[in-house]
Amino acid sequence: MLAVELAFTPAPERLAARPAHRATLARLHTQGHLLAAGPWSDDTGALLLFTADRDQLEKILDTDPYYRRTPGVEIRAIREWTPIVGALQTS
Repeated sequence: MLAVELAFTPAPERLAARPAHRATLARLHTQGHLLAAGPWSDDTGALLLFTADRDQLEKILDTDPYYRRTPGVEIRAIREWTPIVGALQTS
């Protein structure tokens, strides 16, 4: 599983791009590539949990312009995550 952490600024371009981005997230969830996604409560960023492998994730990030070409959105980190407790545990 891969966790993507985003940082946001209040750029108007980010807010304008958000509806199309959220539609993409819904599609990725339906397809099984995205487990969960959502903004921090103070809207300074977001956390996305992808079930895709690293190559698939790179294609996803390149396909949705929100991540790499929208002012006000910055990818802060992409990290592998291994849940050990709960319904998502891997071992």
